[in-house]
Amino acid sequence: MATTGSPFSAQPYQGISTFGRRPHTRNLSGVDVAILGVPYDSSTSYRSGARFGPRAIREQSLLLWGYNNAQQVAPFEVLNVVDYGDVDIIPVDIHATHQAIEQTAATIQQAETRLISLGGDHSISLPLLRACHKQHGPLAVVHFDAHPDTWDEEYPTFKYSHGTPFRRAIEEGLIDTAAYLQIGIRGPTAGPQDYADAKQLGARLITFDEAAELGVRNVLSEIQQRVGPRPLYVTLDIDAIDPAFAPGTGTPEVGGFSSYQMLQLLRGLGDLNLVGADLVEVSPPFDSQHITAILAANLVFELLSLMARKTTK
Repeated sequence: MATTGSPFSAQPYQGISTFGRRPHTRNLSGVDVAILGVPYDSSTSYRSGARFGPRAIREQSLLLWGYNNAQQVAPFEVLNVVDYGDVDIIPVDIHATHQAIEQTAATIQQAETRLISLGGDHSISLPLLRACHKQHGPLAVVHFDAHPDTWDEEYPTFKYSHGTPFRRAIEEGLIDTAAYLQIGIRGPTAGPQDYADAKQLGARLITFDEAAELGVRNVLSEIQQRVGPRPLYVTLDIDAIDPAFAPGTGTPEVGGFSSYQMLQLLRGLGDLNLVGADLVEVSPPFDSQHITAILAANLVFELLSLMARKTTK
């Protein structure tokens, strides 16, 4: 438990729910990392509710006492982290919302502040990648998910939804496909072309079955080899995790990673150049006992810890 006088001396049931009790500010002077909420879920294809994800993750982040024993770092002491608040989204207009996300993210990154975003549905990754690309050029992307999200259209004539962001990102040249890995893919699809399309676009698609056979260590070895020194963006759809551990999501698929396996996977990215990340698809209306939001808050804490460890090296 934190020492008296620290932000963590308050009990988890006390205080305003900013992420990790960080100050809520839009002053980016001297800020290393900003947490940004993106409460948009209007492009979901099954169960909505992820617009409430950022609020739920922040609330459960009050359980984070500040020191990461597994990574041996106190990220809030190493990094100046703030909670930037939420993007002003427009639920009925995905294009206006994406523009607002991109503009807000670009403002943060132009201040040389790294960004971790809380979704929201997975469509938000596209404008976030656009903003990150402006700062860093083509990005290595490690994409944890049950679904490839590389469809051309989820609905006839509509090119933008939570099932299309990575096809659009590849088409726009945002992703270095030599270093694009989709990890944890599983579940029924409309046909074999869904996986084939992702591979044809250049993704290294690692199904959950293959990941289970390879083991965490070998999956991490391939990530390290493919990503190398490139600027890395991590996008984590909470449905990469088995709904037994993370039921609060819009499109659950049985048989995914355990909570601990996902912790291991994130911790294994420590030597890479992590420049940005998002965690998406937490849907509180389906979250029994808040266990998905608790996990999500801890996964964001792991991402912050990776950034902090890299800073201290």
